[in-house]
Amino acid sequence: MTASGTEARHPASAGLHARTGDEVLRILLDAQVAALGALRPALPAIERAADAAAGALRQGGKLGYAGAGSSGLMALADCLELAGTFGIAPERTPMMFAGGAGALLHLTGSVEDDPELALADLDRSVLGRGDVLLCLSASGRTPYALAICTAAQERGVTVVGLTNVADSALLRIADIPVLIETGAEVVSGSTRMGAATAQKVALNMLSVLVAIRLGHVHDGYMVNVVADNIKLVDRAARIVAAVAGVGRDVAEEALSRTGGVVKPAILVARGATPEEAEAQLTENGGLLAPLI
Repeated sequence: MTASGTEARHPASAGLHARTGDEVLRILLDAQVAALGALRPALPAIERAADAAAGALRQGGKLGYAGAGSSGLMALADCLELAGTFGIAPERTPMMFAGGAGALLHLTGSVEDDPELALADLDRSVLGRGDVLLCLSASGRTPYALAICTAAQERGVTVVGLTNVADSALLRIADIPVLIETGAEVVSGSTRMGAATAQKVALNMLSVLVAIRLGHVHDGYMVNVVADNIKLVDRAARIVAAVAGVGRDVAEEALSRTGGVVKPAILVARGATPEEAEAQLTENGGLLAPLI
């Protein structure tokens, strides 16, 4: 059988071990850049996925992430950053990673072949009707990923399948298939490289678009940021000052009146009371644009 997709031989692989360090690094960099080119045809599908995810969160539902190995690590990185960057509560974004927390210190391959483990993780996520699941598998045939997807759909969850191999099982199963066809890896089958790089960028774009749809990004500012350290407290004040068009002192005063919450602080800085600001945001679905 001829290898295909991520298992195929890359044209630059032959003699890789005998090349100079500079040559190896240039080949690897070129391959990473080329992998990103596979995202352009996937943009319409990524947009559909983001709209579905934003819709679920807007209605009070959840956005789950699932994956094993390198794909799972890419999913985990995006999932973990939603709270601090966009203020989306962690309980709204459950993560299903093959092997759980223990596997983060020592990745083992066997856990990705265990459908029972997948079902137990799905049970703990409490995903259900109206929710959305982002499921990642570079090969599109990882048993852990496929088991979660099938069971999630039976529970009324909309499944987004992100994979790097065409005609794979995950693409056939998913409600919203996202093909990022990165092709052969320079180190054959090592999907932590081109495939994972493209997956990470796809998730970066998807989650930012979700945040924009929810009103958590305005003019490129993260207006729903959770300011829980010195750097982010300073950032919150700069955001309020910039978006509201006021001085730093007014911004800091507004933040003190809203308990450090940025969106209502912007409106308070423009003259609203905290109560008025909250009411206006609720009426407009959390969007600042109609209010300023």
